[in-house]
Amino acid sequence: MAGTMPHAIFIETDVDGGVAAYAAELPGCAVFAATDEEAASAMPRRVARFTAWLREQGEEMPSFVGDNWYEVERAAATPERRAAFSLDDLSPSDAEFAAWLRWLELAREELAEALDAVPDADPGAFGAIERQDVAFARELGGQAPRVDGDPIDRLFAARDAMTEALEAAGSSADGARRMLRLAIADDLRAAARVRGDEG
Repeated sequence: MAGTMPHAIFIETDVDGGVAAYAAELPGCAVFAATDEEAASAMPRRVARFTAWLREQGEEMPSFVGDNWYEVERAAATPERRAAFSLDDLSPSDAEFAAWLRWLELAREELAEALDAVPDADPGAFGAIERQDVAFARELGGQAPRVDGDPIDRLFAARDAMTEALEAAGSSADGARRMLRLAIADDLRAAARVRGDEG
């Protein structure tokens, strides 16, 4: 029955003392919560918000029928590296890659708008994103940016370097799916934190 069609969730443990749940069909669609049960139960609502946001931005999105989201894989983050899942090993198609790069740009714009609206946001929270983006750029053979001073300038320079490296490496680059999944999710989470509406 269509209303009970199952959808896969990947659970990442040890993320800032909690867990992250990722919708396998929507790279970047994530719930960050204290427990895996809380994250998994919030997934149907998050998917609805995520797809509505993308539609508002002009992206074509399927409708997800039913709320049967279930865990298919779990992995732990470490202080040095965020978790990877078996699906991350699969290269996206060229069309998927192009779409996800657009989603990454939209997520970056969402964060920029949040920062513009809340100019006194604590930039200390962005260090982990900056370091991760620089690491991704290096993994892809790109150059790490050399930006000193303002944490927000460093954040966006790191994301530009990662995006340029992804575009140069293409859809078959090792880890491209994982990098896009994490970067989109982390930018949207950071925007929500800046606005004070994470949860």
